[in-house]
Amino acid sequence: MCGIFGIIGHNARVPAPVLERATKSLAHRGPDDSGTIVLRDSGGEDVEIGLGNRRLAILDLSPLGHQPMNDPATGNWIVYNGEVYNFREVRAKLEREGIHFSGHSDTEVILKAYGQWGEKCLAEFRGMFAFAIWDARSHRLFAARDPMGIKPLYYYRSDSYFIFSSEIRTLLGTGLVPRAIDSAGLVNYLTFGSVYDPDTLIDGVSSLPPGCYLTWKQGQAQVEHYWDLIDGNSVDHNSVDHSFNERNHRTPHASPENRAQLEAQVAEMLDESVRMQLVSDVPVGVFLSGGIDSSSLVGILSRSGVRASTFSIVFREADYSEAEFSRAVAQHFHTDHHEITVSQADFFAAIAPALHAMDLPTVDGINTYFVSERTRAAGLKVALSGLGGDEVFAGYASFRTVPRMERFASIWARVPGPIRSPLANGFAAFAPSSDQNRKLTALGRDGGGIVHPYFLSRMLFTPGQINDLLPEAKKHHDAFVRAQKPLRQSLDRSQSLDPVNRVSYLESRCYMLNTLLRDSDFMSMAHGLEVRVPLIDHQLARRTLALPGSWKLNAGTPKPLLVRALGGELPEKIVHRPKRGFTLPFEHWLRDALRPVVEGSLSKIAEGALGPLISERAARRVWQDFLEGRTSWSRPWSLYVLQSWCERHLSS
Repeated sequence: MCGIFGIIGHNARVPAPVLERATKSLAHRGPDDSGTIVLRDSGGEDVEIGLGNRRLAILDLSPLGHQPMNDPATGNWIVYNGEVYNFREVRAKLEREGIHFSGHSDTEVILKAYGQWGEKCLAEFRGMFAFAIWDARSHRLFAARDPMGIKPLYYYRSDSYFIFSSEIRTLLGTGLVPRAIDSAGLVNYLTFGSVYDPDTLIDGVSSLPPGCYLTWKQGQAQVEHYWDLIDGNSVDHNSVDHSFNERNHRTPHASPENRAQLEAQVAEMLDESVRMQLVSDVPVGVFLSGGIDSSSLVGILSRSGVRASTFSIVFREADYSEAEFSRAVAQHFHTDHHEITVSQADFFAAIAPALHAMDLPTVDGINTYFVSERTRAAGLKVALSGLGGDEVFAGYASFRTVPRMERFASIWARVPGPIRSPLANGFAAFAPSSDQNRKLTALGRDGGGIVHPYFLSRMLFTPGQINDLLPEAKKHHDAFVRAQKPLRQSLDRSQSLDPVNRVSYLESRCYMLNTLLRDSDFMSMAHGLEVRVPLIDHQLARRTLALPGSWKLNAGTPKPLLVRALGGELPEKIVHRPKRGFTLPFEHWLRDALRPVVEGSLSKIAEGALGPLISERAARRVWQDFLEGRTSWSRPWSLYVLQSWCERHLSS
């Protein structure tokens, strides 16, 4: 796991201080080693390439794993962030084709695989990665991101430079990227509490979407898909901006007769994914909350003969502690269990440094920052997480509520328009003021600009509220159109799926990708901790998505497909425990100790980068609605986080 940076000068030199400063800014992601290189291309164009890497040594701890890494056989150079878990199998295949290696890292395997197979090498990798290769023979940059989007890669283009990095903050630190807010990214953030790929909050900076690769040559960049969650010939190799060909997106038929066989395949792939992600030259632990997802990881390791080292955060305050569940799992599977005891005061003290660690603003992520900090302090460098279990195995309430909302929306659409609007207005007038009722009103008013009921379930501010927050919004209609573009693309790709699997696809490509995975990356890497997510191995996720949605819901058992895959090995106490997220008492904090901080910050919105965009009056109203119980804490908190991030990264 690492942090990477690159800059290509087209008819321009690479500023050496910029390369060194940018690489140094990623030190938290890779505290073990550092390297930079400046190359001159010999292809006739005036091109200079600077590559930088900060390394967190997990595989091949020797100097042979140093980056940037060169392949003498091709002249190619690579910088790479992530892990390819099946690298030994890929290496063996390359060796059978006559390729020779000098070290034992997965970095060298990727470099040699690209040299041998070109872009087709991506079909061989199972893991999480973002890498960039300067192709010396083709005189081009080739960059790729893993299929599920676990590792990030951001880029910026100008007339003279193409720049990429693992973090947006590093791009801003070069001084070559204007510190201007992207209006579509801002709309996305206000809608969901995070910015959705490929947009970011910075104008001109894009995120390479999952399952995509990018090529740059002679000043021109092009992005293409190579993989999608939906099975079949999932992608025509057109631009990322084009819709998928849905004729190739039919969910394979899975009859009840072969149900046992198909579910057995999922269980086998689940075991394989967990075992495969143990590959490491340093110890690997497991985040254990005592929920079904993390407990499943421990159960799989146990039946594979591995005694897991488990780590749990235990609150001193009983109201927030899940210790009884994590202890039950640890005792059941005889793990080497470690409890990290903390108080609410400890979490409260972590808020300021967690905000500082945010590469992009997010309404979530404080939990991950704190857990990662304490786990790394306990001596762990790599941890397995149950992240993604809810998205892949239908664990959220949305898997039941969104299909019902779809049916309602279909019926409601047949109601004549002149009747719909008065009914929605009447509901708004007489229903109690709440976030849920505001969403329902928005849906009733001809959809309220809402692309699909799924997005309503994840919505922070409704379109009407965003119009209030952005008084000049109507002058920037294109920002709303651009903000909805990735939502419509994801929805279009999921149309061939049944309602439950459509929610799974949308959860994976929206909330999980843009909130959970992004937060997990920068919050864990702030402490030099590598977090692995076996439940969303891309082959496992695709196979699971191909099964009928009805198999994934059961009135008596949560996540029945995952529970059955464990063959009854999970304790009943864990399977049937009430679902509870890892929550912090923000409701109380914002009314008490955090109140002066948040109030003071929102009162200064007009003075900073958000001043020309956000209405201070509307922001104050959001705060007042919270104090009077008309909205949840997440709304004012999201504005506070946004303001704090902009003060830190966009101020003059």
